[in-house]
Amino acid sequence: MLQETLAQLRYGADELLLEAELIKKLEENRPLVIKAGFDPTAPDLHLGHTVLINKLRQFQDAGHDVHFLIGDFTAMIGDPTGKNVTRKPLSREAVVDNAKTYQQQVFKILDPEKTKVRFNSEWMGAMTSAELIQLAAKHTVARMLERDDFHKRYKGGQPIAIHEFLYPLIQGYDSVVMRADVELGGTDQKFNLLMGRHLQEVYGQKPQVVLTMPILEGLDGVQKMSKSLNNYIAIADTPDDMFGKIMSISDELMWRYFQLLSFKPVYEIEKWRQECLDGANPRNFKVSLGQEIVGRFHGWEAAQKALENFEARFQRGALPDDMPEIKLQVGVDGMAIPNLLKSAGLTETTSEAIRMVKQGAVKIDGEKIEDPKHCVFAGVTSIYQVGKRKFAKIETFS
Repeated sequence: MLQETLAQLRYGADELLLEAELIKKLEENRPLVIKAGFDPTAPDLHLGHTVLINKLRQFQDAGHDVHFLIGDFTAMIGDPTGKNVTRKPLSREAVVDNAKTYQQQVFKILDPEKTKVRFNSEWMGAMTSAELIQLAAKHTVARMLERDDFHKRYKGGQPIAIHEFLYPLIQGYDSVVMRADVELGGTDQKFNLLMGRHLQEVYGQKPQVVLTMPILEGLDGVQKMSKSLNNYIAIADTPDDMFGKIMSISDELMWRYFQLLSFKPVYEIEKWRQECLDGANPRNFKVSLGQEIVGRFHGWEAAQKALENFEARFQRGALPDDMPEIKLQVGVDGMAIPNLLKSAGLTETTSEAIRMVKQGAVKIDGEKIEDPKHCVFAGVTSIYQVGKRKFAKIETFS
């Protein structure tokens, strides 16, 4: 049973540091305190963020106590990890607003009855300046400069603000206050996670085990999932969009998503992978992945409906039932197609619209538009399609 639990917890992880210590903790037959921290620097979470949350759920299902830490104090400092310039701290108001959405979104994965939500302002807000200086005395500048991003900035003559050194110290101190047994983080957080071990030892506690998770690639399968790169799947996406995006990923990337996003047992995923190697159609398994993800965030009825809509739209060429109808003023001289697509919300920017037109991904009434200078005039109602999933019925007027 222990080995089976370990296999599940290791699966998809990048590195499990000091596994022997974890085994000893598990052999104590008590619920372990599992910690993961998230700074509420933006209001929405995407599937890349859920890689950690999914692993928290696995610990939760194994009977351990999950402590979901919202770094409302550290968010006002700004995590320097991977940054080549000093980040601007967020306002308290922005942090509070973002934190509210985090709580709403994480309980689509975690069991709210078995999750303890903590805020590090709870103890950091009460810390005196003298106590903060005492905390800073627990580490050295030389050790801080061993961190890759600090080292590169120092060697490159880029400024490092004093408050940036406080970030890993405070993250580590969070582990002391929470008496964490295990802390999870992305591969880029390894220095900060080990800081927790160091400070726990300084404060006379048994040090936490560190488990790092990979950074999830976006829909392109190359760069990390990011809203700024427009290669993301948001938790707040509609069922149809979420399902369609998952179906659009490559067969190779599908297994990576299974590994990091699915709650299916390891043996079942490996069995499916072998079936594909033996000639089975990967699409069937991609459908299972899509339905699992959509079901997690929208419910199983929505997942089934998303599959039906996908099959109707892309296998039989049908139009979506919930297609928005838009009335758009284009003026007496008409409007260029990139501006129209942006105004209708079918693209986020005109530059994206131009790119989509040039790629042949824009259709009007089923006819492909390939000229970015194409002009749409008033008095016409047409069906506009951008890519495989975005549709709108647009009526133009002057």
